[in-house]
Amino acid sequence: MTPRPPRAERVGPQTTSAVAGPPFKPDLVRAVFRDVTSLQISRTAARTAASVTRTVLTEIIDAAGAAAAEEARKRLIPEDLIAAIDRNVEVEVGSGWYLYSPTFHGLLGEVRNAEGVLVSLRERRGTRTPSGVAGAHRFEPGVRRLLGSRGVRAVPALVRDLDGIASVFLTDLARDAAGVVRGGGRTVGGNDVVTAVGRQLFGALRQRALTEAAETTRHTSAG
Repeated sequence: MTPRPPRAERVGPQTTSAVAGPPFKPDLVRAVFRDVTSLQISRTAARTAASVTRTVLTEIIDAAGAAAAEEARKRLIPEDLIAAIDRNVEVEVGSGWYLYSPTFHGLLGEVRNAEGVLVSLRERRGTRTPSGVAGAHRFEPGVRRLLGSRGVRAVPALVRDLDGIASVFLTDLARDAAGVVRGGGRTVGGNDVVTAVGRQLFGALRQRALTEAAETTRHTSAG
């Protein structure tokens, strides 16, 4: 998918998401980490991961909302998600979900093996469903809260896509954060998650995610 400038402007309520409370609770974050690692996760790491996931989904929802607003709609549809990613390549995250979503089937293009034989979608998916895809349903309540906080609604197909993107993104983030832990450490800390964010995100989205995560940590500590 090719990015098309300029980036969409934000729509919906302008509440600062860093202090509005995470839609993805620490217990959910820990459950995702347990899917990929036996390491413990600190409170700071869980809060950081939850905040970053919220920031990513907020960016996607706002961009999709801007696309819908151009057609005078407040109910988001899958085509709005495609528009959001096309307009801002930074939000093309959780790409492992794309193989499982009807929204993206026509955009993945053909893949051929070394002999030039077309690789089917089933072969590309593999025989095992990734834990991030299998666990996507856990994110629906948080996704719906986040949609409401941005002043929009979404059709069920798009809610499912947002569930999947959030789940796969956080699973990838957890796996990278666990891989950062060195020296026989047994706990994933906040700094490990920050390092993983640097691998998963880039550009302005990465900076915003890190800034809001730091604000969330300070706000929680102060409380």
